[in-house]
Amino acid sequence: MRMYDVIKKKRDGGILSEEEISFFVSGYTKGEIPNYQASAMCMAIYLKGMTTDETVALTYAIRDSGDKLDFSSINGIRADKHSTGGVGDKTSLVVAPIVASLGLKVAKMSGRGLGHTGGTIDKLESIPGFRTDLTEKEFTECVNNVGVAIVGQNKNLAPADKKLYALRDVTATVDSIPLIVSSIMGKKLTADDDIIVLDVKTGSGAFAKTEEDATFLAKSMVDIGKRAGKKTVALITDMDSPLGRNIGNALEVEEAIEALKGGGEEDFTMLCKELAVNMLILAEKGTRNECLEFVDNAIKSGIALRKFEEMVSAQGGDLSRLNENKDKYFTKELKAHKSGYVVCENASSYGTASLILGAGRNTLDEKIDYRAGIVLKKKTGDYVNKGDTIAVFYSMSMKKIESAKKVFEEATRIDENKPKMRNLILKRIE
Repeated sequence: MRMYDVIKKKRDGGILSEEEISFFVSGYTKGEIPNYQASAMCMAIYLKGMTTDETVALTYAIRDSGDKLDFSSINGIRADKHSTGGVGDKTSLVVAPIVASLGLKVAKMSGRGLGHTGGTIDKLESIPGFRTDLTEKEFTECVNNVGVAIVGQNKNLAPADKKLYALRDVTATVDSIPLIVSSIMGKKLTADDDIIVLDVKTGSGAFAKTEEDATFLAKSMVDIGKRAGKKTVALITDMDSPLGRNIGNALEVEEAIEALKGGGEEDFTMLCKELAVNMLILAEKGTRNECLEFVDNAIKSGIALRKFEEMVSAQGGDLSRLNENKDKYFTKELKAHKSGYVVCENASSYGTASLILGAGRNTLDEKIDYRAGIVLKKKTGDYVNKGDTIAVFYSMSMKKIESAKKVFEEATRIDENKPKMRNLILKRIE
């Protein structure tokens, strides 16, 4: 079998066999297939798509490309939550400690930034000293002792996805439904979790631009999760506007901490609570109303915040240093040129603006500027007077700020009429 022939078959719209998909994934993982052929394959999949059977085969090939985690030594119900990626989405930093404070065990593997979206691992690594490379023993001990641990992909866990994930990020093949499904579920199925809650984004800031695409993506992942014997549910949520007000790694950690203190932005806090409630329902902790009360009490009493602080400390992080060197950054405000209602026309452009500031990667080996990013002072539907500040930009480079500001401005308009707002949570798939 030749990789050339497999690429050509998919390029021409053919349906790949399980053997051909396994050949591609195994060969690329071992280094027998070069990056340029893997890139061509990803582009062929992006352009021609995959059938359900092909997507399942790709998911299982990614899952089986390395080791699997044995969580049998973790005491309690093991739960995980995953988002398909959005702008300002830092929900894992809030949801994981909430449910851990209520008795669930969260042994979570997360990814880095992908395209215009931020990654949970990058956000956590903005906390000085925070380790995302725990050994399997350290990982399980942290989950047993604290109730929650969040780490990056171990090189032996779904190594195919780790390589493909980085490749997709720099080859414009991120927003392909089969590649998204196989990446997310391939990783999830290497872990021995009982419960999986999926947050599937849709809108201009998501990879699934339409609700129809998001529904297909959600159903595909729920189906694969259930085939693998996991209790799985998906929420389809709006990403036409960034979630919360902070975009950028350290900035998003700050906003997550504020939400755990009970003072978070309404949309962000609401979604975090809903995701946590669904995890508790799947764990059979109570009715929806009972689970919502548990979540509210976890925030009000401070136990969720303490759980987050406990996790950070257990993984070597020092929250007291989160803001160090902040005064060395350039800042610039974007002012409203007229009065009216703010409208974000393209949320992904806000993510791109943050990336330009240094908060993301343009190449595989590019380093992230953890304090770079954007704070939204006004969001879609907010009224501004002429001269009011819409957003504040942070970067080590004023040149980057000017470039990011231009991208942001092109994606923002001010209207006389208040825009129609759609619900944050659009659908539940089970």
